[in-house]
Amino acid sequence: MLIQDQSRPGRRAGAQAPLTPAATPELPAHLRRKRRPALPEVSELQVVRHYTRLSQRNFSIDTHFYPLGSCTMKYNPRAGNSLASLPGFLGRHPLAPDSHGQGILACLYELQEMLKAVCGMHAVSLAPAAGAQGEFAGVAMIRAYHRARGDDARMEILIPDAAHGTNPASAVMCGYQVREIPTGADGDLDLAALRAALGPRTAGIMLTNPSTLGLFDRKIREIAAAVHDAGGLLYYDGANLNAILGKVRPGDMGFDVIHVNLHKTFATPHGGGGPGAGPVGVSERLEPYLPVPLVTRDGADYAWLDEDARPRSIGRLTAFGGNMGVLLRAYVYARMLGATGMQRVAEFATLNANYLLARLTAAGFEPAYRGRRAGHEFVVTLRQEAKASGVGTMDFAKRLLDYGFHAPTTYFPLLVPECLLIEPTESETQEELDGFVAALEQIRTEAREQPELLRNAPHRTPVRRLDEVHAARHPDLAWTPTAGDD
Repeated sequence: MLIQDQSRPGRRAGAQAPLTPAATPELPAHLRRKRRPALPEVSELQVVRHYTRLSQRNFSIDTHFYPLGSCTMKYNPRAGNSLASLPGFLGRHPLAPDSHGQGILACLYELQEMLKAVCGMHAVSLAPAAGAQGEFAGVAMIRAYHRARGDDARMEILIPDAAHGTNPASAVMCGYQVREIPTGADGDLDLAALRAALGPRTAGIMLTNPSTLGLFDRKIREIAAAVHDAGGLLYYDGANLNAILGKVRPGDMGFDVIHVNLHKTFATPHGGGGPGAGPVGVSERLEPYLPVPLVTRDGADYAWLDEDARPRSIGRLTAFGGNMGVLLRAYVYARMLGATGMQRVAEFATLNANYLLARLTAAGFEPAYRGRRAGHEFVVTLRQEAKASGVGTMDFAKRLLDYGFHAPTTYFPLLVPECLLIEPTESETQEELDGFVAALEQIRTEAREQPELLRNAPHRTPVRRLDEVHAARHPDLAWTPTAGDD
């Protein structure tokens, strides 16, 4: 039921209403409302119950196992929310002088330094407001580097066929042409194909390691040497950094630039369209081009560095200094973990993934790359199940909702047919992982014996299966009052 359906004339939620209407004589008459807005007239208890019930319908990491591959849906510690909401942080105006924000600037400077250390980079900017914007910043810095050298012929970015879709999008937005590099039968990048593609037009390559297949590329040093020898640079998509946090540094692999998804690896809020944060780290050769502002320290004093101090910067990507609340949550999380804690994150993330891979393999599910260890995620293919029963991966995914589990990522990467990309993260217990395996086994039995049950799933959720194509093309996002509602 919509909250508008509960509206009755004269009902009030006193705690949400101003005691007296604010006088606005300075507003011109033609800009003032001629009548009250068509808001529902409901009691405070109705408001509380309505939004509480809505929240209980959600699948979230706070309520369910959420093994969404390549998204690292890990638990956000409440300490991060509490400390980022301290009055001194919330009350600081972004236009206040640096002298009035030494505390928050100190936190941001320390976060820059921690990300530098973890990623093996020379410098970090916290400015990008999302992972995709961090990608754009990374490619824009590669472009600025080549242009500064007068190397304008480099107009190609190489991208593996297993890459995230935002990688080619970011490259094209920066004016580059995209050239796809295939994955070998063993799951590693095809080194021979890479070498054949390299040349004077190569600006760089965008990689994730471990890849979106959940595999650590064993030829990464050879890849880095080949790209650098050809005059290109290496960009690291930080989506899968959780697998190597505190264990392996992208800078040591030879990468020149990285973006870090704080909503993934550093446990800030994830999903819902934002806010986000995608800091970028760079090697020394790209340091002049970092987006502004950056935080600097001079003795005990902290300050913002803007365009005047950084004339070769690619410029501003966001207003002010980025999404402060998200950055502060990541800072708290990093301080809570410390160096050894970050190593444990990677160890338990990979342990959980390999345990789940072993359990599913033993149960008869087919891994996409048999014999390879998982990073923090892995791919299984349901092609045999689809062939035997006509029930596809999406049907398995919808049925999982009935068992209280969110589905893994489906049909991605595209080069594996009928695939599930599964990432348990370090947050889950063995009992939860075992329950997930048991649910998949039961669903496979249902696929053989009652395929229609899966094709019509989910059955126990507040909303049954939607026509997703119709919903995407004809979204109904606004409430329109009827004649009697106004």
